[in-house]
Amino acid sequence: MFDKAQRQGVRELHFGFSYVGLIYLVMLMTPNIIWSKNLPKDYEKYAANENKVLLAFERIGEVLVSTLCLIFSDFNIGSIRPWSIVLLVSFLLMILYEIYWIRYFLSEKTMRDMYSSILGVPVAGATLPVIAFGLLAVYGGNLPMLIAVIILGIGHIGIHLNHRKEAKADKSDE
Repeated sequence: MFDKAQRQGVRELHFGFSYVGLIYLVMLMTPNIIWSKNLPKDYEKYAANENKVLLAFERIGEVLVSTLCLIFSDFNIGSIRPWSIVLLVSFLLMILYEIYWIRYFLSEKTMRDMYSSILGVPVAGATLPVIAFGLLAVYGGNLPMLIAVIILGIGHIGIHLNHRKEAKADKSDE
């Protein structure tokens, strides 16, 4: 009746294009491309101080997450079932991420604006997409993606928390 993998609770991964992953990447990358032309004041000063280990985790995580979210069809919407709530929450976090960026682009574009919180989520620009992609991994039952998101989160959120700490200490952008 059940094969060995099903009895052990291991979910089979399905290679194939994920349109949901593509939508998430577009939602992630569009504001980042716009941001590259709207850097906060003194950003280069903060970027020069980034922890190299965290930066390595961030870069590796970015490549892995960007690749894995596209090559597994497990993230695509199948039948609507109670488990679909995980995908819905993930998508709502991505919408909140877009709202975060709109708020940033309408701000004075200081480091404090860049590393602000939204609805109590600290360093929202880093935290929201990491949680959203993590929930996408859970929804798809995709352990490699979940591991990649953890790697990304360690680097990306870590770097942003350090920048926020520096920005709070720096009074030049007030």
